[in-house]
Amino acid sequence: MNQIRSFFKSRSFRIGMYSAISSVIVIAIAVGIIMITDKLPATYTKIDMTKNQLYSISEQTEKIVRELDESVEVYLLAQSGNEDSTILNMLKRYEALNDKVDVILKDPVVYPGFVQQYTSDPVYENSIIVVSGDRSRYVTYYEMYVQQIDYSTYQRTIDFYGESCVTSAIDYVTSDNLPKAYLLTGHGENEFSDALRETITKENVEIETLNLLTVDSVPEDADILVINSPTSDLPMSDIEKVEKYLRSGGNLLLITDIIEGSTPNLDALMEDYGVSTVEGIVLEGDPNYCLSMYTHYLLPRINAHVITNPLRDGGFYALMPIAEGIVELDEKRDNVRVDALLTTSDKSFSKVAGMNMETMEKEEGDVDGPFKLGVAITDKLEDAETKIVWFTSSSLLDSSIDQMVSGGNFDLLLNSLNWMSEREDKISIHPKVIKNELLTVPASAANRWSVVLVGVMPAIFILAGVSVWVRRRRR
Repeated sequence: MNQIRSFFKSRSFRIGMYSAISSVIVIAIAVGIIMITDKLPATYTKIDMTKNQLYSISEQTEKIVRELDESVEVYLLAQSGNEDSTILNMLKRYEALNDKVDVILKDPVVYPGFVQQYTSDPVYENSIIVVSGDRSRYVTYYEMYVQQIDYSTYQRTIDFYGESCVTSAIDYVTSDNLPKAYLLTGHGENEFSDALRETITKENVEIETLNLLTVDSVPEDADILVINSPTSDLPMSDIEKVEKYLRSGGNLLLITDIIEGSTPNLDALMEDYGVSTVEGIVLEGDPNYCLSMYTHYLLPRINAHVITNPLRDGGFYALMPIAEGIVELDEKRDNVRVDALLTTSDKSFSKVAGMNMETMEKEEGDVDGPFKLGVAITDKLEDAETKIVWFTSSSLLDSSIDQMVSGGNFDLLLNSLNWMSEREDKISIHPKVIKNELLTVPASAANRWSVVLVGVMPAIFILAGVSVWVRRRRR
C-alpha cells in the first residue's frame, strides 16, 4: 500500500500526469479550432492556388450574389462521397457571399423522387438544381464540363463553365422580368444557330421572331430588336415602325453583310444616327490585325467600352471575316454619341471592287482606313435612351469562327445584348480551361534521379542508422 502511495507521489507520476493533461488540452484546442474553421466561409479557409483560378469566382458573380434579397437553394445531386470537389468548392464560395444562398447535398439514390419535381431530363451525377420560390433551373454536369478540341493542334481540353451556369441559374430564378429580344424576319435575315440560341437563352434573354408586316408596331415588351444580315432592303413601312420604336427608347442590334444590291432605306436609318458604311470589303495591311495569309479575316483592335472591357481584360480577340467599314459622319445630331468597339489599323483599306476583286493588293480608288467594324450608339431622348450596336459581318455569329477566338465573338454579342437591356452586371463570364500539365523528363535525367532516389538516398539513411547504433553500443 505504501508503495502505491509513494508511486502517486513520485516525480515520474507527476511528470506523466502533466504530460497527459497537456496532451488532452492540446487535443481539445485542436478539435475546437477545427470545428470553428469548419463553420467559416470557404473564402477564408481555402486559398485558390490553381493557375487559372479554377475555384475563384468573378466580380460579376460576387455582385449578383451579394445583392440577393431572396432565398436560393442550390442542390448538388451526388451520392455521398462522390461529390465533384471542383463544383463543391465553387458552390461553397457562393454560400460564403450571402447567407441567402444555401448549398444542399442531395443523394438522388436516397431521394429518387426529388429531381422529378423540377425536371424530366436525364439525371447525371454532380448536376445542380437551383431553386428560389416557384422558379427552378436544372444544370447538368455536362453543361459545366464541356470538352473542346483545338483543331490547330488536335489536343483535347475541358472547359469548366460551372460559374457561368450557376450564376445564370441564380439570375434566372430570382429575376422577375427577363429581357426579350425580337429577331426580325421577312427580309432574308439569317436565323440564329441552335448553338447561339442556346448561348443567349442561358444568358436569360428570351428570343422571339417578329414579322413587321403582321403587326402595327414593334411589340411593347421588346427590349431589343435584332436585324441579322438582311439580304434585301427594308421597305419604308417597316423602317417607319423601327424608327418609331427607336424614338421611344428602343434598342437595336444590327448585323449586316456585303450583299448584291443597295439598301437605301436601312442606310438612311443609320445615317440618322451618325454612321455609314464604306463601299467594298475591308482588307488589313498590318499582319498583327488579321489571320496569317488571310487579310480579309480581320482581328480588329478592341477599344475600351462596357461591352468590350471583359474581352480586353481577358486577352481575347474578335474575328470578323469579310466585313464592311463603318465611318462616323461629320454631321450628326447633338444628342447622338458613337463609340467605336472594333477598329482596324492605319494600314487597312477597303477594296471598292468588293467580291469582284481581282487582286488583294491596294489599287487606285480603294479607300484608306482605319475603319470601325463595330460601334455602340446612344441617343439621349427627353425621358429615355436609345442604344444601338452595329457589326458589319454576320460571320461574327458563326460557331466555327467563334471557336477560333475561344468564344470571344459570342461574348461580344452577349455583352452587347446585356448592355442594351441595362444588365451590365450580367456581362458574360468566361469558362476556365482544365488542362493536365505534363512533366517531361529526359531519359538521362530520369536515370540519374533513379540512382539517387533508389540507391544513394537509402544508402545514406542506412549508414546514418548504423553510425547511431555503433555510438550507442560504445557508451
